[in-house]
Amino acid sequence: MFAPDLSVFSPSAISAETTAINRTILDSISSLPDQWSFPLAQLRAERARGLGPFPLPPKSPRAVNEEIDGGAGKINIRIISPQNPTGVYLHIHGGGWVLGAADQHDARMEQLVTQCGIATVSVDYRLAPEHPHPAGPDDCEAAALWLIENAKARFGTERLLIGGESAGAHLAVITLLRLRNKHSISAFCGANLVCGCYDLALTPSARQWGEEKLILNTRDMEIFVDHFIPDGFSLADPDISPLHENLGNLPPALFTIGTKDPLLDDSLFMANRWASADNSSDLAIYPGGAHVFIAFGGQLAAQGNSRIEAFLRDC
Repeated sequence: MFAPDLSVFSPSAISAETTAINRTILDSISSLPDQWSFPLAQLRAERARGLGPFPLPPKSPRAVNEEIDGGAGKINIRIISPQNPTGVYLHIHGGGWVLGAADQHDARMEQLVTQCGIATVSVDYRLAPEHPHPAGPDDCEAAALWLIENAKARFGTERLLIGGESAGAHLAVITLLRLRNKHSISAFCGANLVCGCYDLALTPSARQWGEEKLILNTRDMEIFVDHFIPDGFSLADPDISPLHENLGNLPPALFTIGTKDPLLDDSLFMANRWASADNSSDLAIYPGGAHVFIAFGGQLAAQGNSRIEAFLRDC
């Protein structure tokens, strides 16, 4: 079990640079209309064009889109690979199960390819509310099974890693549990879990966060969950809230979280449950880090990304 250095939670531990980055995030979001006043199709289109509150990272010229079979049709995966990769990272994007796309993460995937020598495979899973649970998890499960079957022939390696940010971290854990529970497979050697949501009934930090929109607030979480989970499903179902599952026989995991993230408790709780199930569990807590702070530059992001890269290399 973890006994984190309590100094990371002190306001004095937050650097002036991190404070300035958080202020810029808050100012950028507050200058825009409420995102929930627009149709989701419009939100997605504007994000894809880089018209949201933050610049859209450039697309990779090396990225290749490919379609694989899923239970409900074709699934797009986006591949960036070096020559002779040492492993393959199955990446699942965030966006509250409602927003986002694989090609919006090319810049970070390029960094992982360069720094770790691995190939990246990003999944364009179906989004809610048009495709609510279990559609997204089903697509991620199908992508994982495809990778397990094809990694050796396609990439020359069977060293597989998995991970994602926010909703992507949630879906990565769901995928690992489905592989274990439904297929008796434990093929992945590491899980990179960044700012994940693991209890969709909301942990105390998410419930008590309030209105401040430092990327994400309590209302956002409630709306995302409402879009993702249809009526009739229990939020305590472990296939929905993996914090409630038996977590035995899972790979080593790195949990990355900032202290200014509404989902702080999710990582604190899940990292300890991961360890108590006799899995290797590493919890990295960053003073003042906002939700998915690793995407917003500065020394804190550099530290977080460097530790993630070391974890993926060393799994």
